Amino acid sequence: MTHSFTQLPVETNTSSQSPAFLEIENLVKAFPNTHRGHTVVLDQINLTLGEQEFVSIVGHSGCGKSTLLRLVAGLEKPSSGSIRLEGQPIRKPGSERMMVFQQYCLLPWLTVRQNIRLAVDEVFETLRPAEKSEIVNDHLAMVNLTAAADKYPDQLSGGMKQRVGIARALAVRPKMLLMDEPFGALDALTRGKLQQQVLNIWESQRQAVMMITHDIDEAIYMSDRIILMTNGPAATIGEVIEVPFPHPRNRDQIRHDPLYGEIHARALDFLYHRFDKND
Repeated sequence: MTHSFTQLPVETNTSSQSPAFLEIENLVKAFPNTHRGHTVVLDQINLTLGEQEFVSIVGHSGCGKSTLLRLVAGLEKPSSGSIRLEGQPIRKPGSERMMVFQQYCLLPWLTVRQNIRLAVDEVFETLRPAEKSEIVNDHLAMVNLTAAADKYPDQLSGGMKQRVGIARALAVRPKMLLMDEPFGALDALTRGKLQQQVLNIWESQRQAVMMITHDIDEAIYMSDRIILMTNGPAATIGEVIEVPFPHPRNRDQIRHDPLYGEIHARALDFLYHRFDKND
């Protein structure tokens, strides 16, 4: 059976769920270079995300994926163009957009519980201590870390550290989760388990997610759409692939679907034939 793909035009790249939730319009980001000029890293990025949509950004190193994520997080400012969340311009970081980094970014002198509580204290200043503790305990349980709550980061495995980071990000109840290769530093077995765990959490309490990954299988398994970036400098969105498998997903089932192979081949063709980094 042959499946056909419908490619979305880059300039009208919208989601049917809630196209006005996150809007990136004509985004350009340039950085000063050593020759007193500027290097354009991202050029004319146009993208919208729905309020419950999971999108993966895939591209070769140097294509500006992390820069795009930092712009959405408010950690960088656009050179031109705009980024709006629910119609409001993003000008600085905010608790409605939380980041999960590849490196775990935990405070080593705080326990697991204290690392999560620190974020909760910062965002929910008016809550009673008992209410804050309940939020922390709920999110410890969500990522299966209740038994490790009083351990310090140097007593944890890599997968456990990343789960703390995910719990900390989710504990402040953000509208959008930004993940920069969150599983990249993990071994294959831990990576697969944590992918499943994150997807289970997202499927139970959905929010917008933008995730950077180099792993095409990971993108297909987790995402509603895959955004393929052209090479940098002056990278832009080259192609968008819809991932039609319904949630919740079963990894083994979708891998045996002929459509999975077609999506995988299409992404590989884009990355390694049309935009091969070595060309």
